[in-house]
Amino acid sequence: MEVITSKITSKGQVTVPKSVRDSLGIKEGDFLAYEVHENNAVIRKVPKIDVEWAKSIESTLTEWADGLDDEL
Repeated sequence: MEVITSKITSKGQVTVPKSVRDSLGIKEGDFLAYEVHENNAVIRKVPKIDVEWAKSIESTLTEWADGLDDEL
């Protein structure tokens, strides 16, 4: 496994190295998720949501809109 490093700026920003972006298929506007486990972090690309599909099933999710779960 190749170890790739990058430097954090004074504002807490970091550039994701090109080889990592290419490997994960990361492009401008994509989101990354960070999972911290003790002294280690895992960075992964967040999958894009298919907005058309999400809108098409929205009307089937009415059981979550009644507020009954909030009372439990």
